[in-house]
Amino acid sequence: MVGRGGPLKPMPGGIYRINKKMLNHYRDEIYSSHPSNLGAILSNTVAKSLNIQAFIVDPVTTDEMIPEARISGIPDLYRRSRSHALNIKYTVRKTVHEHVVPDEENRFIVAHLGSGFSIAAVLNGKIIDVNDALLGMGPFSIDRAGSLPLWGILDLIFDKQFDKDSLIEKLSHESGLFGYLGTRNFQEIERSAESDKETRKIVSAMEYQIVKEIGAMYSVLNGQIQGLILTGGLAHSKSLIENLQNRLRYIENFYIYPGSFELEALADGAMTALSNPELVKEYK
Repeated sequence: MVGRGGPLKPMPGGIYRINKKMLNHYRDEIYSSHPSNLGAILSNTVAKSLNIQAFIVDPVTTDEMIPEARISGIPDLYRRSRSHALNIKYTVRKTVHEHVVPDEENRFIVAHLGSGFSIAAVLNGKIIDVNDALLGMGPFSIDRAGSLPLWGILDLIFDKQFDKDSLIEKLSHESGLFGYLGTRNFQEIERSAESDKETRKIVSAMEYQIVKEIGAMYSVLNGQIQGLILTGGLAHSKSLIENLQNRLRYIENFYIYPGSFELEALADGAMTALSNPELVKEYK
């Protein structure tokens, strides 16, 4: 059995055996209250009933960031690596395999564009820098706020008196396109943008922020990349992909994988664990 790996302590990517400590951290919501916490718990329950092994693969808190990427500008306040690591790392492996890129010489930018956005610099299969897709970094997305002006956060806390839980809810689920336009349905938003200037302006601003973050990751990799991988649910949008490509003409190769490949990634990880048990890691 293999399940989706939710937030845990920062850890390198890979295949992890589900153990007691991991289950306790998920049940007690030590690192986050997130639906993906259930992935390991459910997998372990089924595995025990069948007397088989249980794993997670490339959890949300996969952390392979270079030291410079962690420093925030305030001592004791560090940048977190929380991303769609499962889909990011799998689409890199998929691209390497399909386009015969050397395993140890690959340099990609990956933009996972779903309800939340993860835009990552990936060097030799490792995510060396990425925005915090859960809270507080990168472009605004379907319903997440992304990076914000600090004065605005202070205003929400001290003048409008948001408490921590309500502010997290606002920034994580009530912002982005939903906050501006009142819907999470991107197809509906695109139709509206054809005739409504305000909707088009908001969508264009989101595209602008995506492109800006991709440009930042291009700099992280010194402009030496094999290409840009665009994936996630919004990669189904032809107009979005075309607009991004037009804004990113300095990038030569685009690899488009619409949707998420998380089930395939989990299956691939389980098969790897069974055929190469020495690659399985322990959560400590």
